[in-house]
Amino acid sequence: VQLQAFGGGLVQVGGSLRLSCAASLITFSTHVMAWFRQTPGKEREFVAGISRASMNTDYADSVKGRFTIARDNAKKMVYLQMNSMSPEDAAVYYCAASRSALIGLKDDAYHYWGQGTLVTVSS
Repeated sequence: VQLQAFGGGLVQVGGSLRLSCAASLITFSTHVMAWFRQTPGKEREFVAGISRASMNTDYADSVKGRFTIARDNAKKMVYLQMNSMSPEDAAVYYCAASRSALIGLKDDAYHYWGQGTLVTVSS
């Protein structure tokens, strides 16, 4: 099982960035997918999650209305579209997969993790 996150980079305040995560999960469609982020000295925090068939999504309050999570089960990909970005969004972003049927908000609910991709927001 491997998750590969990519798409991070430098973006200006107010700009947009799309993160992607490629999964090698054989049963990708049976896993809840999520994005977390972490900054130095802080715990990893939930950003967004999506259910197996994309019927349900959940977002951290700090990103609601600005970020959108989506998945393509045929391609085994999950995406995070980030708009109206602020310096507070700068972090290492991780994609994660859970065998649970529910979108967990804690990182211990997730069984597989990508390596992280760095997002920097400049003012």
